Amino acid sequence: MFEITGQLSNLKPDQLSGISVNLIKAETKKLVKIEFPDTAGKFIFNQIEKGNYHVVVKSLAFKNYESNLIVLTQNFNLGDLHLVAKVHALDEVNIVGNKPFIQQQHDKTVLNVASSIAATGSNALDLLSKAPGVNVDPSENISMRGKPGVLVMVDGKLLPISGQELSTILKSISGDQIDRIELITSPSAKYDASGNSGIIDIRLKKGLKEGLNGNLAVSFGQGVYNKVNPSANVNLKIGKLNLFGSYTYSLNNDFVDLAMQRFFSAAGTITGGNSYQNYFKMNMNNHNVRLGGDLNISENVIVGFIANGIFIAGELGSNSKAQSFDANQNSTGYFNTTGILQPVRNNESINFNYKHTLDKEGQSISLDLDYADYGAIGLQDYLTTYSDNNGIKNKDDYILHGDLNGDLKIKSFKSDYSKKLKSLDIKLDLGLKSSFVTTKDNIAFYNLVNKTSTLDVDKSNNFNYKEWINAIYINASKKWEKINAQFGLRLERTQAEGIQLTNLSQFERKYLQLFPSIQFGYNLSKVHELNIALTRRINRPTYQQLNPFKVFLDPLTSSTGNPLLNPEITTSFELSHTWGGKYLTKFGYSITTDKILSILSPDVKPSSIIQTGRNLARYDYYTLSFSAPITIGKWLTSNVNALVYYGKYSGNIANTDIGNNRVTFSLTSTNMITFNSNTSLEINGKYDSRRYYGIMDIKPTWYTGLAIQRQILAKKASLKLNITDVFYTRKTNASNILTGYTEFFRQKGDSRVGTFSFSYKFGSNKSSNTKKQTGGAEDEKRRAN
Repeated sequence: MFEITGQLSNLKPDQLSGISVNLIKAETKKLVKIEFPDTAGKFIFNQIEKGNYHVVVKSLAFKNYESNLIVLTQNFNLGDLHLVAKVHALDEVNIVGNKPFIQQQHDKTVLNVASSIAATGSNALDLLSKAPGVNVDPSENISMRGKPGVLVMVDGKLLPISGQELSTILKSISGDQIDRIELITSPSAKYDASGNSGIIDIRLKKGLKEGLNGNLAVSFGQGVYNKVNPSANVNLKIGKLNLFGSYTYSLNNDFVDLAMQRFFSAAGTITGGNSYQNYFKMNMNNHNVRLGGDLNISENVIVGFIANGIFIAGELGSNSKAQSFDANQNSTGYFNTTGILQPVRNNESINFNYKHTLDKEGQSISLDLDYADYGAIGLQDYLTTYSDNNGIKNKDDYILHGDLNGDLKIKSFKSDYSKKLKSLDIKLDLGLKSSFVTTKDNIAFYNLVNKTSTLDVDKSNNFNYKEWINAIYINASKKWEKINAQFGLRLERTQAEGIQLTNLSQFERKYLQLFPSIQFGYNLSKVHELNIALTRRINRPTYQQLNPFKVFLDPLTSSTGNPLLNPEITTSFELSHTWGGKYLTKFGYSITTDKILSILSPDVKPSSIIQTGRNLARYDYYTLSFSAPITIGKWLTSNVNALVYYGKYSGNIANTDIGNNRVTFSLTSTNMITFNSNTSLEINGKYDSRRYYGIMDIKPTWYTGLAIQRQILAKKASLKLNITDVFYTRKTNASNILTGYTEFFRQKGDSRVGTFSFSYKFGSNKSSNTKKQTGGAEDEKRRAN
């Protein structure tokens, strides 16, 4: 198999949009492949069989170019190509050519967010919930193809949080700042072994031009509550120095309306329960700052740094009205808990990086140093009042005040080496990584009675945790005429220890594990390709999932960590078939041992429950997916993605034999209607059939959205209107059933929002080569909480 390369050398970056490079079989005149030039005008055709070809470059603004006959028996470089403007074209042409919103590849799905006008008014979490195969549960936990344990990254750096805090950060990332989202299902050994259901990598827009350039945007949204989101991206390149930065402010007013019914039972007979009506109002101010720079010390050596700051402050108010009832479901009284939480999160990190390209064959070495400090403070106040069926107070008020302080530090070193072994025609990658994590949580709760404050030892917590992870990997890849193969092996040693100073409980873990990855690709014919992937991965508990202290939610509800949790281990197999380079079908199977589930189960106190993580023996998972792009003339482009999966849970949790299994169907459709070169409309929708998420049984959900865009000011600016969840159907109805406990709930939020936005691009048009750099502390940051 060979490569054909070339470069369009006389065009500016804005002129490269809308240009396609086509590889044509000389004898049959049939299209073999289509590629698009990058921002420097370069293009490449990979894995091409020997034979006779022509390269044809097509554009609306330039005359078509056709190369001389290429007799391909080895790698071929066309060199510099010069396109000639059409007679009616302007001296400077600005053609907007959009990639399809969804592109399916063997090992990943790519969402080209920059091509979607529905990104306006949306944030990263909104966009993920629309992605094929991705689900966001009622607690805003993210799963991919029905499996939790997803790693979420931004520009290759894993976000340092999980659960509710992760969703808060994702909501602070504006859709206007995102270039694309990659859903990686079969990572190689170069990646950390964590993330048993895959990796989500959010790639932000980059400045790729000489001089000063960037983008300014502002959006205003209105649902039940208002949202405001201004943002700016700036890039400055002067000679060998490149500086870049971005800032996003997000004012997000949101709510969650949650109704629940809980039933407790013994020997199949209801003994009592509670009926809840909860309302949570959130007002969050998020500041997201990113600064970085690269310096080309020489032609082959580049050094750089990236600093990130995520600063969150706001208020979360809760109002929980509960009615208790007896075995005959007769009311026995009421209680009402109101709460105010004022969280402050200062999350700061810095990365220093170095890369040295040793020769023209691609031999290189890179180094990364990472340091991150994530601080969390907050004041929390709860007031619970009690009354009988007549509304008369029958118990003293319960007043609880909390002072929450936490700090997490991450230090990481990573080195990667790459070399091509000419004699064997093999690309070899080697690397090592070492990380050290410390986390300290000091949480004090006080009972307030008669204006006297007393420390509540049962609810207070002082927890210290340390973790060392050391890893080495090797990855080799080789291409033949019709076959390409990749083999990888990663070795990770984990040592962890934690101590709960409040009650002097402690634990220690040490384990050494191997994580192989294998991929084979085979070209059956000119239009049919097969790919097989086999991987083994791990999902470690988050630091807070291991922390053995109780968190107060209301008088009958609490949560706690579990220091006895084991990490999940998943072995996955995936077979994919591509037809004509457009239609992709995937089949996969995986088995997960020690599956981690967050379980609500009866607590020691009567009629109370506790939420904690527990290991389930096994989870078997089968999946079949199909993706098809559809084009009708020049006015309609559509992408339909269908997913069917079957998941079976096996094991015993909370004295319950779990055997939940169900076939689940998911359909995602994105449709773009082009009225003219300046005006377009997008219609998107998603449907998920009834499904299991652990022991949670979730009823079908569906929603649709509309967006319209008008480009102005010579296409340097745009006006957009986006409406999400047009019919307000994005609501969750679900149940949990365990021995002695059953729960039913319905939940809705501020999902129907109309957003108006304005964005403006400024700066020069000269191309430059801006490096994308990631750090080495990705996995540890994801597990912070």
